Amino acid sequence: MTVTVPSAVPPTVLREARVPEGGMYEGARTLRRLPEGWQERPYQHLELVPQGCTIGAEVRGADLARPLDPALREELNRALLEWKVLFFRAQHLTSAQQRDFARNWGELETNPLLARGSSEDVVRFDKGGAATSTFENVWHADVTFRERPALGAVLQLREVPPFGGDTMWADMAAAYDNLPQDVKDRIDGATAVHDFIPGFARFYGPERLAPYQDEFPPVEHPVVRTHPETGRRLLFVNTSFTTRITGMEREESDRLLRYLCQQAHVPEYQVRFRWQPGDVAFWDNRATQHYAVNDYGSHRRVAERVAIAGDRPF
Repeated sequence: MTVTVPSAVPPTVLREARVPEGGMYEGARTLRRLPEGWQERPYQHLELVPQGCTIGAEVRGADLARPLDPALREELNRALLEWKVLFFRAQHLTSAQQRDFARNWGELETNPLLARGSSEDVVRFDKGGAATSTFENVWHADVTFRERPALGAVLQLREVPPFGGDTMWADMAAAYDNLPQDVKDRIDGATAVHDFIPGFARFYGPERLAPYQDEFPPVEHPVVRTHPETGRRLLFVNTSFTTRITGMEREESDRLLRYLCQQAHVPEYQVRFRWQPGDVAFWDNRATQHYAVNDYGSHRRVAERVAIAGDRPF
């Protein structure tokens, strides 16, 4: 696939340059945190401590166990849109409090293929020790195989290993911004098929997956979606659930998807969070991908997640 490489390369080389098989190339990247024209305002009800250039901020001064007043909810939503993932230290929420906080952003949803947590609308990830390692070590956005993928999720760590077990998030607006223009032109208006089976077939056999095929048939979403609140353009394909680009020959689709999915791997687009017990992360699933790092050996890592229902990508 021919692309334009950074301007430091002599013009005579540009016509011959090609993206390496791994999908990466070197050079300066545009790291723009806010949408064009976005009016940045000070926060009156919370303190934000940035954890990355374009993505990730720790929120101080917010007690998630208490009901949110409208002013605080508005500022948290603005912070989510501006930073894409928010971190809250030492909240130690009950499952009911975690659900109540998430409901400030809409109806909740559950994934029947994941283990149920301590109460309704909560899923539990219990890893390490004798538990089977699943749903880690892959960049993805949650449930893009749904017609309306999740708006976001609220994750709390109940038990943290003595080392490792971090989670990383990638800014998919930055990933789109830095695509070469000819790639943007190629995917503008394109759609891709998303299917739950490839993402879960690594862990479950056909007999477990078969009952859900009617509930979750393959769906098509834009390769580049528009954020419904900010208007930002976002790369919206992922390794777990995106199977092919509509209307392309399989080989061409596979090659382009490999390249697009590799964009989440760029460190400049990422933030990494080191958990402590009771910490909470709240992320915008429309604008990010995430990756749970399984580097804690036989130690135990227990997390509970509440997901917020979203809208249809456009």
